[in-house]
Amino acid sequence: MKKTERINVMMRYINNRAFFTLSELMVEFDISRSTALRDVQEIEALGMPLEASVGRDGGFVVHQNTLLPAVRFTTTEVKALFTAFMASQNLQLPYLTSRQSLTEKLLGLIPQTEQDSLLDLNALLVFEGTNAQATGLLELFDLPAPMLEQLIALALNSRQIMVTHAGKTEQWYLLKLYRSAEQWLMAGINGTTAQQQILPVADLTSVAAVAESAQWSPAQVRRLKQRAQPAVRLAATLGPAAIAQFRQYHPVGTQLAYLDSFQHQATLTVTQYQSAETLVNWLLFLGPACSLTAAEPQLMQALRERIGALTKPIKPES
Repeated sequence: MKKTERINVMMRYINNRAFFTLSELMVEFDISRSTALRDVQEIEALGMPLEASVGRDGGFVVHQNTLLPAVRFTTTEVKALFTAFMASQNLQLPYLTSRQSLTEKLLGLIPQTEQDSLLDLNALLVFEGTNAQATGLLELFDLPAPMLEQLIALALNSRQIMVTHAGKTEQWYLLKLYRSAEQWLMAGINGTTAQQQILPVADLTSVAAVAESAQWSPAQVRRLKQRAQPAVRLAATLGPAAIAQFRQYHPVGTQLAYLDSFQHQATLTVTQYQSAETLVNWLLFLGPACSLTAAEPQLMQALRERIGALTKPIKPES
């Protein structure tokens, strides 16, 4: 990256923060400490109000300024945003309750003469999961689980939440929210069992903040995380065909380590909590190029039962 371009990008990087350090600039822009310091001095000379804070990290406080102009998108950038927005249909994403208003605002970012091209894109591109008979129609499964936005709002304030499901109310420490197999799932540590678990967000009947008096201290959270470290549920080696299947789909908590530079052989470990049925279905999906090297007894029993059911002789019709 040329110096002029780097300075421009760095100014926007700094402008989006209330505080930054030289170390952060060194990592973000892959530059030396002396180069980072010279760049900051040049940015200050351009008029950006920065205040150096005392400390070995070389921190800087960023004051409000009007040096940078409002962000303006090029036509290509708006098309990229519009295309990404189109691809989000049928993904149950939070905060997308008003797609029409978002579409209108994206159209308004570019000149009138270019707006027809976005409408043409909408008619031309069809993404996976779109209703082929009526591409503009939202399916019922477009809508996110009712608890998803509430869960996100709570988690942005504190990862400690009260969760009600299956008639039980429990205190959890939320680790991740992720989408898999067309549903939203929450992974966290169940305070009652002190184990990592995964729950479908659609199964939650209510979520709430934990009362301040009942919250775990940072030391308690650290101990809880240490105790709840998941054990390896299964280990396997994968050949090329199984690796290709893995790339198509793999549940959370699966880790792949390649054994050769051509990525033809790999080792697989699964640590995250998943039901035995889910893992059995996935192992069969990986195919015969997946060879188990270790597995929980419960998982092996479920796998044998499934294989036995699949290989049961078919009774001839009378």
